[in-house]
Amino acid sequence: MSITAFDALACPLDGAALQRESGSWRCASGHNFDVARQGYVHLLPVQKKRSLDPGDSKVMVAARQRFLEAGYYQAIAEAVSRATMEGAPASTTLNCLDAGCGEGYYLRQLARAAGEERSLALLGLDISKWAVLAAAREDKRPSWVVGSNANLPVLPGSLDRILCLFGFPVYPEFARVLKPGGKLIQVDAGQDHLRELREIIYPEIRSESKKVTPAPEGFRRVASEDVRLSLHLAGAEPIADLLAMTPHFYRANAEGRERAAALNSLSLTVDVCLHTFERVAEGD
Repeated sequence: MSITAFDALACPLDGAALQRESGSWRCASGHNFDVARQGYVHLLPVQKKRSLDPGDSKVMVAARQRFLEAGYYQAIAEAVSRATMEGAPASTTLNCLDAGCGEGYYLRQLARAAGEERSLALLGLDISKWAVLAAAREDKRPSWVVGSNANLPVLPGSLDRILCLFGFPVYPEFARVLKPGGKLIQVDAGQDHLRELREIIYPEIRSESKKVTPAPEGFRRVASEDVRLSLHLAGAEPIADLLAMTPHFYRANAEGRERAAALNSLSLTVDVCLHTFERVAEGD
């Protein structure tokens, strides 16, 4: 198995190809982006930020890292890896982007799941510098980029796979950077996902949408898979980590967060839907 960095990066300012020159990436127009000593590159221009420190905070990233590394979502990672490798020729290098990679858990799991005959060129992108920093510290082999799904710093038609897991898909951008026949692997929360936790922290809960929308423009649906399992969290720390790594922490009121903080154990349902969309060629 060969895991390498993805190098078909594009300048976020003018879209030109970036070339690696020692400790930086540079385009033909002279725009220069330094590689941090931890190994990642910041490709989110200041004028395209909505806040000074967008995305997940350092605390949220650390909570997610502890929770995921404990293996609670291993079944989701395995399903994502299977869908990603489905139909991929063993003799070619698969160019993969995790769009909203967080601290890199799912890319690392994909790298482990790939057989000895597989070659992967991996790119992890997140709008949170704290997430990308954590990912780069864990694994130096992929390319790690601070960037936005709304303006992917990736050359057109250069990717075979995109992962968008509990994230914010931007389908026109995904269509732009995927090769014809390339696949988008998308994971969304199902209607019962973390229901037991939501029942504790909210006065009333709304069902998480699980409706399958039509395939986005430029794609066709090739598969859908439900992943459903039960978890038991023992101790206050994993419960606190789960809450901190989800949007529910910020949506819940103070009373709801206090009720969650008082728990010492929690059994709950994991319910997600994995969709696979294929990029169709123009005119198809």
